[in-house]
Amino acid sequence: MAGIVVVGAGMGALAAAARLATSGHRVTVVERTETVGGSLGTYRRDGFTFDTGPGLLHFPAVWRDLFLKTGREPLEECVDLRRVDPATEHRFADGTTVRLPGFSHAGVTRAMDETFGSGTGDRWRSMLGRARETWEATRRPLLEEPLTPAARAAAEQDDPYPARRAGLLRRRPRTLAAMAEDELRHPGAAAVLTSTVRRYGLDPSTAPAGAALLAYVEQTFGTWYPTGGIGALAEAVRLRCLDRGVEFLLGAEAVRVLERENRAAGVELADGRRLEAEAVVWGAAWPGPGAVRGTRGRCTLLLALRGARPEGTAHRTVLHASEPAGAGRPESPPVTVDRPDDRELVPDRLFETAVLSTDVPPHRAGGPADMSSGEDTGVDWTAPGAAERCAERMLERAEQAGLGLRARVLWQEIRTPAHAERETGTPGGVIAPPVLAGARGTLLAPATAGRLPGAYRVGGQAHPGGGLVHAGMSGALAAGLIVEGRRWRGSY
Repeated sequence: MAGIVVVGAGMGALAAAARLATSGHRVTVVERTETVGGSLGTYRRDGFTFDTGPGLLHFPAVWRDLFLKTGREPLEECVDLRRVDPATEHRFADGTTVRLPGFSHAGVTRAMDETFGSGTGDRWRSMLGRARETWEATRRPLLEEPLTPAARAAAEQDDPYPARRAGLLRRRPRTLAAMAEDELRHPGAAAVLTSTVRRYGLDPSTAPAGAALLAYVEQTFGTWYPTGGIGALAEAVRLRCLDRGVEFLLGAEAVRVLERENRAAGVELADGRRLEAEAVVWGAAWPGPGAVRGTRGRCTLLLALRGARPEGTAHRTVLHASEPAGAGRPESPPVTVDRPDDRELVPDRLFETAVLSTDVPPHRAGGPADMSSGEDTGVDWTAPGAAERCAERMLERAEQAGLGLRARVLWQEIRTPAHAERETGTPGGVIAPPVLAGARGTLLAPATAGRLPGAYRVGGQAHPGGGLVHAGMSGALAAGLIVEGRRWRGSY
């Protein structure tokens, strides 16, 4: 069978490699670093383990499908996958707290009513019902199939989030923030929604209303956590690749695709070596205008804490700013605090880990050293004090919310978009958003099949965009096109 080179060892690339090797292809994964997983980074020190990328998994069916179709052992036999309940606790500056159940629509409705007032739960449920219509309309063409010209044209034309009746007319909101204010009618409930899409690298003030489907997916399919951290999922996929005969070439950077007779013929490495192949799957960042999708990065503070995890602590807590958005005032990004109940992450039960994160401007060398002046152009996160100021703001927000973390800190580590740029190669260290319809097509991504026959794209900068769900699907799409041909339209 034909030899295939997969460039990069992110989750989309690994998913493609496992599927292609199962189909009988000889697959070599070329990765410029010494690790796999891409943005699913893991940091270890003194017996503590932290996820430096996404801390939770939603819609695990994508990864169950991968394990089902590439071997005998299902996902649950390779990863200890736990349900997270409550899914999220939200805390507000006025002392208001709401815990949203992870697997109960009725429970979420009750929690909304009890916290934000009668009727809020019904409005939330109605909003998710409309988001479901968006999900059903776009799930196949924008997630489960290669991007066709027809699907691209439809997505560029309009946001499929249903228009809502306002008097005698039907009104379609232009942004998610506007929809949240209009339909939920409570700043707290609106902040719950906007904080969800922010975790995907989206700005609620510019994201289409259809981005609410991300909240629908999380609430409908639940929230999951692998014992040992999300990095355990990357390790399980790596082992599945090895089991299927995939060869890994770590510490080797591919710099360009080789071309022969007007089709991809392999890759050239930074050291001058050439790897010939009949197809190339590119899962690393690539240069060129419009190649980078995303406008926001993430600052993350890893805390090793003295003392055991308090009983009843939520796995994920979102800390909202003192003033909600409104009247022309931009929304201040919330701080997400992940505190897993996982003994594999700590030296013993007398310690705890906490990961604080917030979305921030991307990295730009030579730019300003403060977020307040770099919102539009980027921040130089390597400038003295830039990372420390962001970390202190997050820790202070946690203190104001009563989490009591500061006095327990044994040591801390700060991660910024500059780290992400260096480790993943993505310019600015931006968070790649998922593909969405609306926003005049600005949230679409390059198609899986490249311009050059035999070249394919996977990962967050390719269709169907960023996030664990989308990464897994990008690998499935590339493998399907290679194995079945360019007319293949998905079989998930």
